[in-house]
Amino acid sequence: MLALRKRVLAAVEAITLVLVLLFLSPCGLPCGALAQQAPPVADSSGSDFVLQGVVRGSQNQSYVQVPFAVPVGTERVTITFSYTEKEQHTALDLGLLDPAGLRCWSGGNKSTLTVGLSDATPSCLPGAIPSGTWNVLIGVPNIRAGVESHYTIHVYLTRTGAVAALPPVLREPLRAGPAWFRGDPHMHTAHSDGQCPSQTGKMVPCPLFFTVDAAARRGLDFIAITDHNASSQYDEMRELQPYFDKLLLIPGREITTFQGHINFLGSTDFVDFRLDGKTVPDVNALLESAAQVGAITSINHPLSPSGEICLGCGWKPKTPLDMRLLTGVEVVNGGSEQQGLSDLPFWNRELNRGCRLTGIGGSDNHRPMQLLDQIGSIGSPTTVVFAAELSTSAILDGIRAGHVFIDVVGTRDRLLVVTAHGHSQSVNAGDKLNSASADHVEFSAHVTAAAGGTLHWVEDGQDATPAAGTAISTADATETLPWTSDGRRHWFRAQVAGPGGKLWLIGNPIYVNWGVANDCNGNQPVHVEGTKTAR
Repeated sequence: MLALRKRVLAAVEAITLVLVLLFLSPCGLPCGALAQQAPPVADSSGSDFVLQGVVRGSQNQSYVQVPFAVPVGTERVTITFSYTEKEQHTALDLGLLDPAGLRCWSGGNKSTLTVGLSDATPSCLPGAIPSGTWNVLIGVPNIRAGVESHYTIHVYLTRTGAVAALPPVLREPLRAGPAWFRGDPHMHTAHSDGQCPSQTGKMVPCPLFFTVDAAARRGLDFIAITDHNASSQYDEMRELQPYFDKLLLIPGREITTFQGHINFLGSTDFVDFRLDGKTVPDVNALLESAAQVGAITSINHPLSPSGEICLGCGWKPKTPLDMRLLTGVEVVNGGSEQQGLSDLPFWNRELNRGCRLTGIGGSDNHRPMQLLDQIGSIGSPTTVVFAAELSTSAILDGIRAGHVFIDVVGTRDRLLVVTAHGHSQSVNAGDKLNSASADHVEFSAHVTAAAGGTLHWVEDGQDATPAAGTAISTADATETLPWTSDGRRHWFRAQVAGPGGKLWLIGNPIYVNWGVANDCNGNQPVHVEGTKTAR
């Protein structure tokens, strides 16, 4: 049925476009209102179609319209615009009309415009995307007599809020090439309960700019703005991203319910948070809705107290939960850390049940103007992700894969790179390793900028080394853990503690003999009685 519906919509779109081009002529609009236009053509670059035409000298100081059809169900309209004869001092301005009126007017300073449900290019209005005839509006402030300027317009029609589905022009990476990227996926601004002092010293809703600026000063590579159940922040993020071109702004939301808080990353689509048994029947339905719109989800501060002071801050779903619907869990929360709380026991328990949940950290910052060396400031803790490039899709892919460690203090240079080498495999943290009984496996942890710390190995939630761990005496150290497999399912991770036992770095697990599926139901318990670890 879905495929049939898509074919019907495509047919309607094609028919509508043909009718537009046949029946909208210069005679039906003010003189000069339509540029001379070729029929739309398919585009190998990924756009839905290309509009091409000519603006002539006789159209100087007028406005011309280039129509195109937008079908029902469209959530975003994006256009790119280019034209020739600039060397002849031709100047063409750019705007966009929907069936009701003007949606964009940029003058001549932009060549790309996007209009979505909750965000748009500055100079454009976000909001509902009506179906019907839209027009690219071209202003002609200057074109010389006898000159012909050929324009090309690429039109992209997006039917989802998933960042991965955005047109290529809207998801170009800020930095190419694989690397470890440092970020903070949990923070709040004026669009929920973020606050800062006003000019007169009153605490007021804090403009989003201060949050982004603090992250840039911290030296982060990415952040997610996760205001409570809000989507209004996305429009301001669209405006700020071109200026902060070293810092990736990932659309997010903290879905805040009476049964727990869920981080939602990678989509601007609305997901209903009203978990009341009626509007949204249970947490599973909420998580399924998030997956359908292309988001990844993680549990925030699961072991925090929940009550009159902060109802829903702790993770207390009222119905049985399918943990396989989640991507991760916030293992370190900046606000909880200030209170001496740890969510490590929750993570360990779920891993032992067979749930492959990526451990991440988030500052949960609500005061972006606090000093950056304080616990809970933006980037404290830092989630460090190995990704193919600095783009939203690549960062989320890295989190899904578990190629992540947590820099609890939020430094700019500490690394914890964990690998494992078996009989015929070499894997990284977050990956699975198959190992038969009696096979020899060597785990390895490469640690930088953590001299004075102590490396600990954790096997199935228990220390796999003596309590004292292994001292790290140099700025660049590699420590190994030999292990003999018993053929059963296990998980191993590394962590580094500083003086006094405070955790500095927390790695994600390597999963030994976890099979194909994410079990997550406890049907095949992890073997935790004794280990076969050798030092």
